[in-house]
Amino acid sequence: MQKIKKNDIVQVTKGKDKGKKGKVISLIEDGSRVIVEGLNLAKKHKRQASQDKKGGIISIEMPLSVSNLMLVCKSCNKAVRVGVSTSKDGVKARICKACKEII
Repeated sequence: MQKIKKNDIVQVTKGKDKGKKGKVISLIEDGSRVIVEGLNLAKKHKRQASQDKKGGIISIEMPLSVSNLMLVCKSCNKAVRVGVSTSKDGVKARICKACKEII
């Protein structure tokens, strides 16, 4: 079970965007890298594709390593470590290590 999934709110712990929060847009490859909305922006030169599509310099989100992110718990509203608990009927769920609530 992955600890960070799509549409989770995460906080960056290392790098130029340290302390910023954002929403996970997508997971890349085997789940070791993610793209977070509005974070880790890079400038890219875009060529004019046709007459109506403009070219120029645009900012796009680049992938971040999962090891540099922490999940933000909805109940305690802070960046926390994530654990996995199994219920009696065998269903796994992610839990907050601080408040023990299901995420």
